[in-house]
Amino acid sequence: METTLVLVKPDGVQRHLVGRILARFEEKGLQVVGLRMMCIPEATLRVHYAAHKGKPFYEGLIAYMSSGPVVAVAIRGPRAIGVVRTLMGKTFGHEAAPGTIRGDLGLSGSFNLVHGSDSPEAAKAELALYFKPEDLCEWRPLDLDAILDPRDAGDHK
Repeated sequence: METTLVLVKPDGVQRHLVGRILARFEEKGLQVVGLRMMCIPEATLRVHYAAHKGKPFYEGLIAYMSSGPVVAVAIRGPRAIGVVRTLMGKTFGHEAAPGTIRGDLGLSGSFNLVHGSDSPEAAKAELALYFKPEDLCEWRPLDLDAILDPRDAGDHK
């Protein structure tokens, strides 16, 4: 089981899409184990997006991500990182396939509704920026046996 970070970005919050975006992950069978709304401090954003420092879009990204509240979500499930990224779609809505979050809900070449960690290492580091370990809830959904086959997902009991 993997746990990954999803951020519903300021445009997703401003457009009242938080529920619709979270529903896409839950409908797929992924589990929300942490959730918080926040305005991200600039210092945190600079750590989160340090890999992009020096790129032409970096300062704009920091300004955009600090322009309003975001919803930080810890999502858990088998292969959660890849599944989340597939559900999100390509980076920009005008390029994303229909059926994906960005393909169905996004159009902008700048605002892209949602962030998802791109690797296990990034997920671990990013989750630590937004959640303390005690903020994440360990729980077993009652319908898990109808969602996951133990032979496919490993021991989930």
